Amino acid sequence: MTKSRSFLLLFLFFSVISKAQNNGGGVDDEPLHFGFTFQYINAEYKIYKKPDWYTLYTSPDNQQPIPVGTDERLMSITSPKTPGFGLGFVSDLKVGSHANLRFTPLLVFTDRMLNYQYRNPENFQQKKIQSTLVDFPLGIKLKSDKRGNFRAYILGGAKYSMDIISKKKIDDTELSDINKLVKNKTSFLSWETGIGFDLYFEYFKMSPEIKFSQSMGNVLKNDEKPNAYTKPLDKLFLRSFQFSLYFE
Repeated sequence: MTKSRSFLLLFLFFSVISKAQNNGGGVDDEPLHFGFTFQYINAEYKIYKKPDWYTLYTSPDNQQPIPVGTDERLMSITSPKTPGFGLGFVSDLKVGSHANLRFTPLLVFTDRMLNYQYRNPENFQQKKIQSTLVDFPLGIKLKSDKRGNFRAYILGGAKYSMDIISKKKIDDTELSDINKLVKNKTSFLSWETGIGFDLYFEYFKMSPEIKFSQSMGNVLKNDEKPNAYTKPLDKLFLRSFQFSLYFE
């Protein structure tokens, strides 16, 4: 019954906005316009491990295997998807009847996880990499013809990301081996691509969008002294799925 009501409400919603020919306040006719966006983000790492990633790690300081246990051999390293959100602004430059250049700076709050599963299940370790990123995406939006109050589009581009809290993170030099951190680079580049829809109302335009992005290079910060959690890793690529709502 709940699903039926949801479908009915969606049908009525799209029926109402399709009856009147709305133009979003003429936003598409402006050479340059602005807006804002809200994003839900699902992030994870693409992990590249070293050939000997599963071997026992021994601390150079105390010559003891880390983590301490009866069997410390690694069985797997995985990265579960973790949620986050972003807030940002939109600057849209019209470069043609079906193309726009978009700059959408964002403040992104998201954590990433690495799970280390050992042969002894009691030695399971989860490492959280906390970050607050400022993203500077620049992309091209290619639009279809407008049909009523609806228009589809695809987009592609690149973004520069900068971690604004990395310098404030805890220095782990004095921490025990089992409490060492996995650190990321403070800045990196990513490519991104996505699809979306422009929905036109009387005074504004709303655009739901789905986008995928992945870092162009390794985001793992390779310290001079590796620990039990960074030594098995060769590279980490950060990738994310984003659902966005744009209001222009």
